[in-house]
Amino acid sequence: MSLRIYNTLSRSKELLQPIEDNHVKLYVCGITSYDYCHIGHARSALVFDMVVRYLRYRGYRVTFVRNFTDIDDKIIRRASEQDMDAAALALRFIDEFYTDMDALGTLRPDLEPKATEHIQEMVELIQLLVDKGMAYPSGGDVYFRVNRYADYGRLSGRSVEDMQAGARIEVNEQKEHPMDFVLWKGAKPGEPKWTSPWGEGRPGWHIECSAMSRKYLGDTFDIHGGGKDLIFPHHENEIAQSCGASGLEFANLWMHHGFVTIKDEKMSKSLGNFLTIRDVLQEYSAEELRLFIFSTQYRNPLDFSQAALEDARTGLDRIYECLAQVAQLSPAAEAKGSVVSGKDREKLESLETRFQRAMDNDFNTAQALGQFFETVKLVNKILRTSGAQMHQEDCILLEEAAAKIRQLGDIVGILQRDPVGVMAEKRAQVLAKTDLSEEDIAELIEKRNAARAAKDWATSDQVRDQLLAVDIVLQDGPGGTVWDIRK
Repeated sequence: MSLRIYNTLSRSKELLQPIEDNHVKLYVCGITSYDYCHIGHARSALVFDMVVRYLRYRGYRVTFVRNFTDIDDKIIRRASEQDMDAAALALRFIDEFYTDMDALGTLRPDLEPKATEHIQEMVELIQLLVDKGMAYPSGGDVYFRVNRYADYGRLSGRSVEDMQAGARIEVNEQKEHPMDFVLWKGAKPGEPKWTSPWGEGRPGWHIECSAMSRKYLGDTFDIHGGGKDLIFPHHENEIAQSCGASGLEFANLWMHHGFVTIKDEKMSKSLGNFLTIRDVLQEYSAEELRLFIFSTQYRNPLDFSQAALEDARTGLDRIYECLAQVAQLSPAAEAKGSVVSGKDREKLESLETRFQRAMDNDFNTAQALGQFFETVKLVNKILRTSGAQMHQEDCILLEEAAAKIRQLGDIVGILQRDPVGVMAEKRAQVLAKTDLSEEDIAELIEKRNAARAAKDWATSDQVRDQLLAVDIVLQDGPGGTVWDIRK
């Protein structure tokens, strides 16, 4: 296998070489559960859903861990605003998260640890850092000594001096150095708290993932993932505290997906320019959203727009329409022979190889999906050439190509519905907006065909325009005239 993944740490694509033979251990930073999830969260969930599916398709055993941050300043603040318990608020939005993920059709991770269920592991890790002189208690808090970790800034490419010079750092006399970050926060009135050797309090954000990944995947594991917004400070701090505690490498590969933007501005709750997952799924299907997201390689920015989603809808319809036609093929006894050239046959039979080549290049789903559309274009050409006289050999070839498209489509979570049923549903939706039935359209097609035979072009055009006015287009081919939905 030759899967290469871009490693943020080395800034280059590296060959995936699991620590344990054929077993990939993956940790992804999950949500802070205080609000509904937006499309940025959808991209993160779908990217790593795709990664896990592809790794398993390629024969790897995968242990996928994704956490929940269920104690945090944002949770406490939102709970206070709504006059409710912070734990209850966090659990509510974890449930809402599952509702969204089920609607998107994502696979559940193997493990989904919650921060509040791993306080003891965090305390033990902080104590280890204190014992090693990498951390220090001060005023009820505990801080990590950034200057004690020589490689701080390695992931983000920053130096401590540059960060300090370029940042507006709030003066905190409890810190030895302005860039030191908190591992344990002393209790404040009315906030959730747990006992520790340094007094009552709660964990800092960064220590959560270090403690939970350490428990379930060990001191060193294969892939750590998240959005580019987590590179600094979250992932930088995870590396410092984890490596500081163990003396070992933390994660061998760091994967970071790009932002979702709206008119080139990052989508975020703080900017107020976000759309929730359920907002989008009211208008578009999960498969349409997936096709939109995977039409861009995961590391690149993804600009959200209705036009882009409409393009995804049209593209998905094009594939389903092709698959539906193939599903309804039947060989003609009078067919004289195959109409498929050796070059076209080879192209159809190499779909899986071409798909793998794209995906092995840092999960390039944009190129992989391009192979689907190339195959659909070729299948449609063969269907047009054969018409109603499809040879059995060609039927089998197209059926195998369609089955392969659907099998590979599952890796990105699309094309898993019955193609004939999907197109029938689309047609029914169009007909529901008109006064026409299937029989009415058949009669109009017959009327048009008769007009064309009589060279009555005015009547022929009138029928065509009548149907086009209700988004129905006619397609003439060797097998006769069929109708379709205008894209």
